Formats: sequence, structure tokens, C-alpha cells
Amino acid sequence: MSEITGPEAVYYSVSDTRMVTGEGVYLYDSEGRGYIDCASATFNLSLGYRHPAVIKAMKDQADELIHVTSSFQTEAVNRLSQRLVDLAPKRLTKAHLKVSGGSVANEGAVKMAQRATGKRDVITLFRSHVGQTMMMASLSGNAFRREPFAQLYPGGLQVPDPYCHRCFYGQQAGSCGLMCVDRISDFLEFASSGSVAAVLIEPISGNGGNIVPPDGYFAKLRELCDEHNIKMIFDEIQTGIGRTGRMFAAEHFGVEPDAMTVAKGLGGSGAQVAAILASDELAGMPSHEHSFTYGANLLSAAAALATLDVIDDPDFLANVRATGNHILARLEEMSRRHRCISEVRGVGLMIGIEISEPDGSPAVDLTNHLAHKAMEHGLILRTSRYGFGNVLKIRPPLTLTMAEADLICDRFDALLTEHAA
Repeated sequence: MSEITGPEAVYYSVSDTRMVTGEGVYLYDSEGRGYIDCASATFNLSLGYRHPAVIKAMKDQADELIHVTSSFQTEAVNRLSQRLVDLAPKRLTKAHLKVSGGSVANEGAVKMAQRATGKRDVITLFRSHVGQTMMMASLSGNAFRREPFAQLYPGGLQVPDPYCHRCFYGQQAGSCGLMCVDRISDFLEFASSGSVAAVLIEPISGNGGNIVPPDGYFAKLRELCDEHNIKMIFDEIQTGIGRTGRMFAAEHFGVEPDAMTVAKGLGGSGAQVAAILASDELAGMPSHEHSFTYGANLLSAAAALATLDVIDDPDFLANVRATGNHILARLEEMSRRHRCISEVRGVGLMIGIEISEPDGSPAVDLTNHLAHKAMEHGLILRTSRYGFGNVLKIRPPLTLTMAEADLICDRFDALLTEHAA
């Protein structure tokens, strides 16, 4: 057997590039080439590769305990639960850590809402991702994710998203009266089973195209939920833990959900950790209804605590906002020179670049081509909707410096000049 083996036994497809190490915002391949990772791996390396505080916390915890059943108390899990509740919106008083990823965190929050309300249906948005379990794939706002499976979870109700750039209702932002919220009442009356337990929604659509809702959207949605006794669940798996320049994206919109899910960036440098934050009304679900062996893992809890120590710093979050605003400003300038950019949108370091044809239609092929060619320019970029979308995403580690922000923009400008002329 050779010392270095190929990917023949790997079930899923992988590129020809073999990655060997990383440091900060950079990832290095076996040929010694370095790339700025504008996807933070899978948007989960909030502190980049090998952050020293996270690595130290995990090593220190490994010297004590790596895992213990959640039937017992542990210092790390107790501390992380309390820390998350202290940071979360006031309505959220309980932290459920016995989940091992974002998909099962979302599924658990749905179960909590169904249990508390005695109702069934779940509203999600067009283009929403929400997760990879069968329940979450069934609730996805993309038909291509449901199409391969004969048996789907019932009760999903998808409604148009607040996508002002391509409004489903043909309206203009600022004069539409937030029709995308008002019309949900019609869906409740005519398209649901009449028994709706929850709205599961990302504050900013991640995989769906980095869609930032207009002002007033969430306040009006909160009113609708309260009117119909529907629980509002914020999926902050991509937006949470500093990504938008606030600890949680909910802070940007001034609305408190009934539950919030976090994962991805909570692990800092790649630890697998997730949590459901719930209100008192949603508390009380017994563990046998939703618990996973590798949830509440002590190595992951230690990593999460170290991550929160770094991110929960006003200066750190201010830098996320500053670097994000700088990138947005430079991209806006590029959009005046590169006609393929039809819109730039984002908050903090959660940025989307919409790529369009000359007639304004989505330029999906060009978007995928640019993402593929980006590595030749030292950038790792991901696209929206698993390659079915037309949005390029810039979400580097939150440790990004202003010099690194400029380097991303310089390289992206060169990419467009060469491949989108």
C-alpha cells in the first residue's frame, strides 16, 4: 500500500486538490499553494484554521475527559449552556446541547414547537436550506432537494422569501407594504392543514443566496406568528456566533424568536457542536424524544467556550463589521465596472454577490465557472443552492484583517476581469 492513497473509497465526489494544512484565513494544498478561504470551510471555521485558543482548550479538555453521557453534569456543558443563554435574546432561557449538528438542532426545535402547540405544519421559505436530515430535506425550499426521495416528511409549507432583488410578487422594495409577510395569511388559510406549529427561518438566507430581508420584515412576521400562535424559530446556524458583526443576527432585526439554533461557527476552528436555545414555553421535551450520542461532547463544549471568549469582545465584533463594510464598498465599486454583478448584499462578513446575464436573468453557469476559476486566483468561493444558484458567497473567518480584506477584493477583481469580461 502506498503511503498516500487516493479517494477511491470516498463515497462522495471530491476535487483533485489535496489539502494539507491551514493557518488563520489560509488553506494550503499539497503543492504548497495557499488560498484565502472565503467559505470558512463549510462556513464553520469562524476563527479560521488552528486558532490557538480553541486548540489549547480542546487539548486541555482531552487531558481530563473527552466524552461522558449527558445523564451526568460536567463543567464544560454547564458553563456552555449558561454562556449561550446569557448571550441570547432574553426570551431564550434554556440551552439543549444534546444535538450533534445544525440539521438535528433545527429538527429538535421543530419538535419542541409541535409539542408545545399541539400543531403540525412548519413554514419555511423558498430557497431555504434548513438541513440534511429527512425532515429538514422535506422542509427545504428547493424542489431539487426533495425530488430524489419517495417518502417525505409531511406538513411542510414553503412560502416566498423576502427576495427584493427578484420579488416573487413583482413589487419594489419600500413600496410593497411587505406583501411577502401579508400573503402568508393566505397560505395559512388556503394551503396549510390549518394546524401550523412553527416558522423556521434564517435571519439572512445562507445557502439560498445571502438574501437580507428588508426593514420591518421580521417585526411584521413576529406579529403574524403571535396572532396565529405560531412559534418563530431562528435558524442561526450560518448567521450566528459573530458572522454578521453581532453575536446573533437576531440583534440586527430587533426581534426575539421562540427558539434559536446555532452550530457551525460555534466550534471556532472546526469542533462539531450545536445547540437549541429555547423559551420557557418550549422547554420540557424529554431527552428520549431528541438526543444524540455525540451531542454535548466535552471537547466540542470546550472549543465552543473558547470561541465565545474570543468573539464576545466589542472590538472583535467591531472589526467584523468594519472589514465587512469595507468589502461591501469595494464590491459596489466593482459592480459599476463588471456588469455581471447585479447586486451586492450582506451584513458583517456574510456577503453575497449576485451574478446575472445582460438581460438580468440568473447567470448560473457563469457563477459556477467563477467559483471554479477562483482557486487559480488564490480564493476559495462557494455558490448558492449547491450550484443551482447564481450568488457567490464571501464568508471568510471572522479573524480577517483589513489587509486580508483588500487582498480578497484585489483577487476577486482580477478573477472577474479575466473570466467575466
